[in-house]
Amino acid sequence: MIYVEGFLTPVPTANKAEYTKHAHGAIDLFKGLGATRFVEAWGDDVPDGKINDLKKSVNLKDDETVLFSWLEYPDKATRDAANEKMMSDPNAAEAMKDMPFDGSRMIFAGFEAIVDTGPATAAPGYVDGYVLPVPTAKREAYHELAARMAPIFQEHGALRVVEAWAGDTADGKVTDYNRATHKQAEESVVYAWIEWPDKAARDAAWAKIMADESNREPEPPFDGKRMMWGGFEPILDTAKD
Repeated sequence: MIYVEGFLTPVPTANKAEYTKHAHGAIDLFKGLGATRFVEAWGDDVPDGKINDLKKSVNLKDDETVLFSWLEYPDKATRDAANEKMMSDPNAAEAMKDMPFDGSRMIFAGFEAIVDTGPATAAPGYVDGYVLPVPTAKREAYHELAARMAPIFQEHGALRVVEAWAGDTADGKVTDYNRATHKQAEESVVYAWIEWPDKAARDAAWAKIMADESNREPEPPFDGKRMMWGGFEPILDTAKD
């Protein structure tokens, strides 16, 4: 399955056009490094959480919007080689120069896909993004739950479902996935998303899924109180562009 570099980024809301242009300028760089897809999705429906949420994860300010973005690679080796090249490539340094956001609060890490329903036949108009901590010992139980739910989402109109498991999430100086999820020593971080045709399809699907009691897990293999989620509008998708 694919390997994912997953990002959460705080961007000044007023810089949306500038950020979109900046992201498009990096497409050729990432493609040249072996990425098969690059998606940037702008926060649209990101709720506040009691313990944590996607906004708190990046210390979001009132005049900022959180983005859920990812790069897809064929495998971890390709991703690792890409990151190594970027560290020494002057073109990469040039592309990342003058970023229209606070890079010190951007979170990123690598994740191995454990569920992937395959490339969508159409680019999504809306994305649900999730980040959550799962006990490492319950990886198989979580995989079974995710694999069971994926076709249910598709039956309700989802274009694609991806669940990816982090082998290692490094500590950051300001923000990181460990702090964002209040991850405990015996837990791992999951980065996941659902691609929808549009927001209306997503909203209708969730209403039906939540109303069906057979979809409820009596004892989910993770702490749902610390799961973060939100709805996002793609502003860049190389599958479409």
